[in-house]
Amino acid sequence: MTKQRLGDDALRISFSNVTKRYGAVMALDKFSAEVAPGRITAFLGANGSGKTTSMRLLLGLAEPTAGTALVGGCSYHELAHPLRTVGAVLDQGFQPHRSARNHLRIVAVQAGVPASRVDEVLDLVGLTEAANRRAGKFSLGMRQRLALASAVIGDPSVLVLDEPFNGLDPQGIQTLRVFLRNFADNGGTVFLSSHLLAEIANNADDAIIIDHGRLVSAGSIADLVPATAGTVVTTPDTEALTAALRATGAMVERSGIDRLTVTNVSTEVIGRAAIVAGAVILGMRAEGDDLEAIFENLIHPKELVS
Repeated sequence: MTKQRLGDDALRISFSNVTKRYGAVMALDKFSAEVAPGRITAFLGANGSGKTTSMRLLLGLAEPTAGTALVGGCSYHELAHPLRTVGAVLDQGFQPHRSARNHLRIVAVQAGVPASRVDEVLDLVGLTEAANRRAGKFSLGMRQRLALASAVIGDPSVLVLDEPFNGLDPQGIQTLRVFLRNFADNGGTVFLSSHLLAEIANNADDAIIIDHGRLVSAGSIADLVPATAGTVVTTPDTEALTAALRATGAMVERSGIDRLTVTNVSTEVIGRAAIVAGAVILGMRAEGDDLEAIFENLIHPKELVS
C-alpha cells in the first residue's frame, strides 16, 4: 500500500497569499507556493526569513493575518485524523522525566494507532536500546530521533520537518535520507527546511526559497542548478559507489583517496545510487555553480556595474 492511497490532491500542500504580522513585524508577505506529492521539497531561507512561521501556520499553531495554508485543500484543524495525515517535527518539547517509550505511547493514543506501532518506530529511528531512558537525558541527536519517531508513528502521508538533520550523526543522516527517499517514492509528500545546502542538493527534488517573508524562487533543483562538467563526491565507500554509478551510465574517475569525479548524471542520480549502494556521502559539489552559490545570489543578488 503506497502513500498515494489518498490521492494526489489530498497530499498537496498549498500556501496562497499568506501574510503574517506580529505587531509591526511582517513575517510573511503574500507568500504563495505549492508542495507536490511524490517529491522531496526543500524550504530554504536565511534565519528569520519566514520558514518556521510558514510551517507553524500550516500546522495550525498560529493563524495567518491573511491568506491560507492548506493540506489537501483543508486547514490542519479540518483534517479528520491530523496525526495520521501529517507528521511534523517543529521542536523537541518533550517532558524530560518521561521515557521515550512512554512519550510515544501517548502519541500513539492521540493518533489512534495500535500500541505495537511504538516499537516499530523506535526500531526505525534506532532508539530501541534507549527506549526506557528519560528524554531529558538524551543528546541533541537522540532527541531528534525521538521527534522523528513521533512524526511518523501515525503512518502519515505528509511530512513537515523543520531542520530534521540537525544533531544527527552520519548514520542517522543516512537512515533519514533513505527513509525520506522511499517515503516520497511511494507517493508521500515531504516538506523540509534545512540549512545544509549540500544535503539538499544531493537528495531533494524541488526547492522553495524565501527571503524576508517573500517567495524568491520555486521549482525543481535540476532546473535551479545548471548542468556542469562534473560533480565531485567525497565518500569513504568509493568502490561501492563507483559500481552503482557506472550501472546508471555515469562516468566515474577516482580523484583522491575518498573522492570521485562523476559526469553524465545529475546529483539526484548520484544520491539515489548512494542509497542503493549503502554508501555514505560526506560531501558533494558541482564543478561550476552549486546550490550554495545560487542560493546566495538569489538572496543577495550582485549589483550590476555599469
